[in-house]
Amino acid sequence: MKVEVVQARGLTMIGRAAGSNAWVVMDGPYKFRGSSAGIRPMEMFLVSLGGCTGMDVISLMDKMKVPYRKLKVSIDYERAQEHPKVYTKIHLHYTIYGDIEEDKDKANIEKAIKLSQEKYCSVSAMVRSAGIELSYDWEIREPEEADIPEEFDEGE
Repeated sequence: MKVEVVQARGLTMIGRAAGSNAWVVMDGPYKFRGSSAGIRPMEMFLVSLGGCTGMDVISLMDKMKVPYRKLKVSIDYERAQEHPKVYTKIHLHYTIYGDIEEDKDKANIEKAIKLSQEKYCSVSAMVRSAGIELSYDWEIREPEEADIPEEFDEGE
């Protein structure tokens, strides 16, 4: 596999991986000569984590025939105060939307998440091997709530 990252302008970088051949834009804030035109690299790492485990859980729930409508993975984190400002704690919160009342479906949701975290998700494995504290929990919500946008703090 090969990845290339190229400067577009200032801190704006575009990168692509040979596997997907898809381009992604990364950027920094204006105060550091960025254009705020793309995701920050450290944010992309968390997005990758959420995507990796999310895809695992979706695939596993589909195989287990869990009657869900949508999955969302929310990620909270803590970072070191000094450079390099690495992640020190990451918490994943899985929200499964659907009419899920049977105990076997709830058990399969828990099993899918556990399998993702302990066996399948390569990004989670890299997080743990780096010594970052990684935790998770999950909840079920009504399917109608899947279409209601939630407020999102913009952060830094």
